[in-house]
Amino acid sequence: MDEDFDIPAADEMNEEFMDDIEAPVTLKVGEEKEIGNQGLKKKLLKEGEGWDTPESGDEVEVHYTGTLLDGTQFDSSRDRGTPFKFTLGQGQVIKGWDLGIKTMKKGENALFTIPADLAYGEAGSPPTIPPNSTLQFDVQLLSWVSVKDICKDGGIFKKIVKEGEKWENPKDLDEVIVNYEVQLEDGTVVAKADGVEFKVEDGHFCPALQKAVKTMKKGEKVILTVKPEYGFGEKGKPASGDGGPIPTNATLKITLELLSWKIVTNITDDKKVIKKILKEGEGYERPNEGAVVQVNLIGKLQDGTVFIKRGHDDTDPLDFKADEEQVIDGIDKAVMTMKKGEVALLTIAPEYAFGSTGSKQELAVVPPNATVTYEIELNSFIKDKESWDMNTTQEKIEAAGKKKEEGNAFFKAGKYLKAVKRYEKAAKFIEYDTNFEEDEKKQAKALKITCNLNNAACQLKLKDYKQAEKLCTKVLELESTNVKALYRRAQAYINVADLDLAEIDIKKALEIDPNNKDVKLEYKVLKEKIKEYNKKDAKFYGNMFAKMTKSSSNKAGTKESEPMSIDSKA
Repeated sequence: MDEDFDIPAADEMNEEFMDDIEAPVTLKVGEEKEIGNQGLKKKLLKEGEGWDTPESGDEVEVHYTGTLLDGTQFDSSRDRGTPFKFTLGQGQVIKGWDLGIKTMKKGENALFTIPADLAYGEAGSPPTIPPNSTLQFDVQLLSWVSVKDICKDGGIFKKIVKEGEKWENPKDLDEVIVNYEVQLEDGTVVAKADGVEFKVEDGHFCPALQKAVKTMKKGEKVILTVKPEYGFGEKGKPASGDGGPIPTNATLKITLELLSWKIVTNITDDKKVIKKILKEGEGYERPNEGAVVQVNLIGKLQDGTVFIKRGHDDTDPLDFKADEEQVIDGIDKAVMTMKKGEVALLTIAPEYAFGSTGSKQELAVVPPNATVTYEIELNSFIKDKESWDMNTTQEKIEAAGKKKEEGNAFFKAGKYLKAVKRYEKAAKFIEYDTNFEEDEKKQAKALKITCNLNNAACQLKLKDYKQAEKLCTKVLELESTNVKALYRRAQAYINVADLDLAEIDIKKALEIDPNNKDVKLEYKVLKEKIKEYNKKDAKFYGNMFAKMTKSSSNKAGTKESEPMSIDSKA
């Protein structure tokens, strides 16, 4: 396509047209359909590969032959022996091309019939294309290079020159390793570095690197076109070291390759246990609560002092049960996120390590309030059995009883969250009892009642009153006269100010067990609460009534207010 007519004049560009794009057009070879609603037609001559199609901003490469409707050929890249390249959706070609080629797959061959309004209009393109001509183009899409506006503001365009692996992208906490080269528009190299490592959220060199790397895959190589706002803006950058100066308001061309990255995650919501993966593990399985795990580890203070070493230098690996308080809390939580063979660096704040007291360890003393690090490798683990792993109903009942006892021990120690986990797991073991014998159903029912009641007691301690109420309701569905369930649900209701519901439960509990001291005491608490709320209501409505009366009195002197003053006296 010769330059005298493949780039439309500016006044021909129609911004509304660019949004006139239908869902992908599905055609069989030889079939023809209209694309959009402006008269453009597409006939499929040869199927393409895969499912992907190019998008606006992509650099496409095509072969084409253009003819008038009478068959007169006016242009052909095939005859020239050179494919035609252009940027899709940027007005570099006629409108019909921008719209039609977006529907093509790699290798596809199609015949487009393009009305004059989407081609050269009333003017035509003399001498080869008459005014108001409908044109036909036999187009083959050879390939395209993806170009993305990654900030959606035209500030950074990314062209992929080498595809990456898999689908993951680095996150803010991750530490990436990159190669990059920075050029000015005239090709002058102003910066170059290989194997640079940085934390994504901290960025490196200029803001564009941080933005771009979050969109890349491992091994991906791209060329970035970076506007000044994502480079060095109005200030520019003076020469430094091996790097040349960057002028003010300079547009940069950056070749960036993402070699690899280390995944960094917050294990706890308060960001006090951080895990950086040094080596990926195998498969998808991870230890669960109660799993027997074996690890190699080296524990260090912030100054590098080693205070424990296991599985290194002829020392034995460390074996323990996950979430059973056999190691510090930070290791317990982190190991349940690891895969077999994974090596990670843990940074653990004192709250999840040795706290304010510190601890004497095998090789050194950990002082109070010390943040510690562990390089840890998960050698192996045997998961604690889940209910579906158990072969007999009796095994499930025994496992539920064991978890209940573990929960009781944690409850007595004031470790309510750990107790909750045990009670929940115990209840899950026996949740579905349709295959149980009658005798086993009775055992299961008793365990369900106990676990849910104890869990409710934990939730009251944790101030999760809604959950406590739900658990007590579960118990009452199994046993409507359970006094403890009524009592604890009443406590939950009182704490969320549902006093009427609390009173119903307490009265019912006293009907069942009139001499229960705990329930009687709670009834006294409830009565005091009711009195307190009644006083507040009386004060509120009293103040409101006083304001209304005062307002009425103030208006009584006006002629318009006389009827109101009479009503108020009445």
